[in-house]
Amino acid sequence: MRYFGKIGFEHTVTREDDSGVDLEIPIERPYYGDVLSANRRLESSTDGVNDNLTVSNRISIVADAFAEENFYSIRYAQFHGKLWKVVNVEVERPRLVLTLGGVYNGLTPATPR
Repeated sequence: MRYFGKIGFEHTVTREDDSGVDLEIPIERPYYGDVLSANRRLESSTDGVNDNLTVSNRISIVADAFAEENFYSIRYAQFHGKLWKVVNVEVERPRLVLTLGGVYNGLTPATPR
């Protein structure tokens, strides 16, 4: 199956004033690739109320220079309209193989600050 979606990167930038505060800046970029495997798992939650949905999908994207240089900062991938955590990245030039985990609830470019 073919893949097209946004991949989210997170960059840390230190403010230039004397505060020394680091800012995390999310960046999204579109990528094409292939879905290597599509799996889902329902895990019982510790609070006993809601189960947790986890996927272990593997997506192989065609990496550009930006993705190759910043693969360590990949945080999420868009898959079927949802954002999923990227829990592992394998470098197989010219591709990156992303393994997805649970639902991503972190920063995105659309997140208000």
